[in-house]
Amino acid sequence: MADEPKSRYLQYLEIVTGSLEEKKRYRQYKARIKRLPENYRTAVEALERYLMHFGPADGAGAMAMYEDLAELFEQSAADQTPVRDIFGDDPVEFVEAFMANYPLGQYRTRERNRFTSAIDRAADENTTRTDRTD
Repeated sequence: MADEPKSRYLQYLEIVTGSLEEKKRYRQYKARIKRLPENYRTAVEALERYLMHFGPADGAGAMAMYEDLAELFEQSAADQTPVRDIFGDDPVEFVEAFMANYPLGQYRTRERNRFTSAIDRAADENTTRTDRTD
């Protein structure tokens, strides 16, 4: 059945609502988070809120990130790693480093690269003009 083409209804439904497979993965992720001890769950939910605003926007990239997040916290809970040890002294630094591993769909990464490229071009133009006048 997995190899069968989707019905027109399912194709239309996914256009309107998004991928049904991504929704299933998200529900599975939420169930994994719900099983964590309370302090780990609280930390993941806070991290998730941050990622919803600043992380990858596409479904597949975001789900890979969330699944890895669940795995990280499941393993940390199993090892009884303190939450502070997971995040270190600067939780924002941790989440930014974590997100850097998932650039697909991350508009901030694209904009940072675009900005850096524009500055590099502008600096090169300035250097070229300076070199011509010497």
